[in-house]
Amino acid sequence: MLSEQRTPGVPGRGHLVDAVLAQVRPLVLNSARAVEALWGPAGVSVGMRAVLQILQHEGPLPVPAIAERLDLARQGVQRHVNDLAALNLVDSRANPGHRRSVLIHTTAQGEELFARLRQSELEHLARTVPECPDEDLNTTLQVLRRLNRDVRANVQHLREET
Repeated sequence: MLSEQRTPGVPGRGHLVDAVLAQVRPLVLNSARAVEALWGPAGVSVGMRAVLQILQHEGPLPVPAIAERLDLARQGVQRHVNDLAALNLVDSRANPGHRRSVLIHTTAQGEELFARLRQSELEHLARTVPECPDEDLNTTLQVLRRLNRDVRANVQHLREET
């Protein structure tokens, strides 16, 4: 099946990784659509939800640290933080470790909203791909982590070459 799509002189493994990435792209897009359907009525975008999740998992952080964890530009994360603050889902407080970089905290309202919508999200996800055993999902998770690591390193290498 993949042999039909091979380019002369390009190793088969490259085509296989490309086929995996070709499946991941629509998966990410459709996952974002699901997040929008669930979180959108509360006024929370996909990016805003990602910021809330980082804060729920790691506690208060400055915007640059949130951006680093999400692999996003600081300016884009700052816009999400501003939008979340306008909804009273996060606030900023003094950062004892850095005078100019405030810590972003989830408010009680933000914590409640995240807990409620995250529970609903997990219930929907639990019904996804019922034919795949947990072992397959765990293997997929490990493969995707490694793929992400190596693609990220490849991007860095390509940037250094130019």
